Amino acid sequence: MRDLKTRAVFGLAALGVVLGVAGQASASGMGVTEVSAEGLGRANSGEVADTGASALFWNPAAIARGPRGLSIGGHYRQDETVFADVATQITRPIPPAGLTLPAGGDGRIEDASPEFAAPHFALALPVGDRFALGVSVFRPFRVQTTFGPDSWTRYDTVRSKIAVTEVQVAGAARATDWLDLGFGVTANRTDAYYDQAYPNLDPSAPDGLSRLKADGWNYGFTLGAQAHLERVTLGLAYRSKIKHELEGDIALSGLQGPLAGANFAAPAEARFATRSTVTVGGRYALTEATTLNGQVMWSNWDVYDTLDVSFAGSEVSIPQRFKDTTSVALGVDHVLNDAWTVRGGVQYDPTPTRDTLREPGVFDSDRWIFAAGASVRLQPALTLNGALAYTRFEDANLADLDVFYGGTPAQTVSPLSGAFEGHAVSAALSLDWAF
Repeated sequence: MRDLKTRAVFGLAALGVVLGVAGQASASGMGVTEVSAEGLGRANSGEVADTGASALFWNPAAIARGPRGLSIGGHYRQDETVFADVATQITRPIPPAGLTLPAGGDGRIEDASPEFAAPHFALALPVGDRFALGVSVFRPFRVQTTFGPDSWTRYDTVRSKIAVTEVQVAGAARATDWLDLGFGVTANRTDAYYDQAYPNLDPSAPDGLSRLKADGWNYGFTLGAQAHLERVTLGLAYRSKIKHELEGDIALSGLQGPLAGANFAAPAEARFATRSTVTVGGRYALTEATTLNGQVMWSNWDVYDTLDVSFAGSEVSIPQRFKDTTSVALGVDHVLNDAWTVRGGVQYDPTPTRDTLREPGVFDSDRWIFAAGASVRLQPALTLNGALAYTRFEDANLADLDVFYGGTPAQTVSPLSGAFEGHAVSAALSLDWAF
């Protein structure tokens, strides 16, 4: 019981599953797609081929041929979710053959993820006739759950939170009359916490509790290009994978009897890599008033194969087995008159998680996004944008094998088995100023 590796590894592994999806752009159901009000209104179709400061997140080349511009706004999201127990059990090493009981607790948790709001900002500054500099600040990732210490999920997740803020500094150039190129450097600030219940050997005793907090700065880069043809604009962008190193502290308390010696507190470090992405899209002027948009994004999620954890002189590697994904979005913009433009779109975004390993703290599944929006020109250089979107998560199973005190006589096993369903409503507003 005094082996720190035995005591801490599961809590760090579970945090790693949650942290591992904290990457760039939208990371399936946990990503924040509301990085642009215009983009949200067309379900993020064609963003890689759009121009101006508001498209800087998607493609650093977007600012190469525009005027000085500022885009500032905010977004709101509310997830409506249900987490239901199916057959979660716990087996304690109680003679003669172990004692297996239902995990118990509240078997149906609704709305475990609270509503949230966050700002977004982008600035583009031309430098001469052919160059531009830009800076953007977004919140591209957020996941937060609160199940509670009496939930059926407690041996996997009591509560969790990850918030990622990305700052990008970019430069772009008009390489030719029709080709623009861009490059950006990104810095991601990640803040997280994760709480998990630990079972005592006595089924009548209250659970212990593991608490872990971690944070860190992580860096990457973006590359982009746009081809501006007669009626078509094509865009291509690449986001590098990010090697994350998060430092924090973990503490385990509340264990009783023969497990009391396992209570501890210690610093810890987690290392893992998150996806690179390749995004291809286009915008086609069907008529003077109507523009069709399309976008495909491939995410190289299989780089998140293992999580490496270091603490107290020990190091372990935990398999994660994420899979590559490809999302597709289609949309349309239509100019009604000199003042008003309306838009809409639909996106399909599959999950990188596998059916055999999906935790409540990462409530992800394949999803569809249906969106609509509008822009109104308040003044020649001032435009107000708004959007609403509905996200429908596909029903999915939750599964994980939680092992406590592994490799000791106290080894306790809790195979988690549940189901997840839900939807989300999003809204965004922004003000674009060309100056």
